[in-house]
Amino acid sequence: MPNIVLFSGSSHHDLSQRVADRLGLELGKVVTKKFSNQETSVEIGESVRGEDVYIIQSGCGEINDNLMELLIMINACKIASSSRVTAVIPCFPYARQDKKDKSRAPISAKLVANMLSVAGADHIITMDLHASQIQGFFDIPVDNLYAEPAVLQWIKENILEWRNCIIVSPDAGGAKRVTSIADRLNVEFALIHKERKKANEVDRMVLVGDVKDRVAILVDDMADTCGTICHAADKLVSAGATKVYAILTHGIFSGPAISRINNASFEAVVVTNTIPQEEKMKHCPKIQVQWWFCHLLKLWNCTLLFTDARICALRRKQYSEI
Repeated sequence: MPNIVLFSGSSHHDLSQRVADRLGLELGKVVTKKFSNQETSVEIGESVRGEDVYIIQSGCGEINDNLMELLIMINACKIASSSRVTAVIPCFPYARQDKKDKSRAPISAKLVANMLSVAGADHIITMDLHASQIQGFFDIPVDNLYAEPAVLQWIKENILEWRNCIIVSPDAGGAKRVTSIADRLNVEFALIHKERKKANEVDRMVLVGDVKDRVAILVDDMADTCGTICHAADKLVSAGATKVYAILTHGIFSGPAISRINNASFEAVVVTNTIPQEEKMKHCPKIQVQWWFCHLLKLWNCTLLFTDARICALRRKQYSEI
């Protein structure tokens, strides 16, 4: 049976190290650098011949550079005769460009899927895809992990009034997600309908549901500039919510996001660590609202989810060989 070799890309070394520690592995040797013309160079520093290779690279930071680095790493391992290459992409890049919503618009998520396949990836592991149909863009296996179990556990352990809470979706697209969580908690859900004049700017919001005298928990898969969730938080408070929390899988937090969160009506914003957050946490003054919050942005360690998916994938491979 092939040995496991785990490599880390440049985007999220801390997550890669945590996964390696949990599996009892050392991260594989790889050197990435740029030539003077900004081309990416990757050198795999050990033999991967006949090995089962996993490459962890999240779609964050310098996304285009990190994506290109991932493609080169996949291809380098493939042409070095690895038996199998799995790309672990906690936050899938270009996931919001999943459909042709206007004339001449590209479906960039499909393009990324094609590029990963052509580079030589045999398997993709990701988390909370922005659009589930992205799985269908691939002709190779895709494991889309869900943060919902961790969300349920966090709510029950950290919100004392969770039985009197209401789960809120900041847009219509997240309705299925919040109804699932609300059903499992046996609480009600609400929906905020938003109208946009242009991307990243919300023109008007309409709340559907009664949040008066309840703890409102906004749940979404990602937040970028945070205009939507911050307007939603203020809307919920004005509608009578006693407290407002936000729980997000992917905290992108670009542009004015941190400033908006600081000025919004949140008790806390909880994110997973699919994207590094250390620097952004330093600029958030709303810290230690309650003892379990060390910072406004509380990180969940998703390492368990990703390593369990790796174990399941390995077991499937073992059974297929019997």
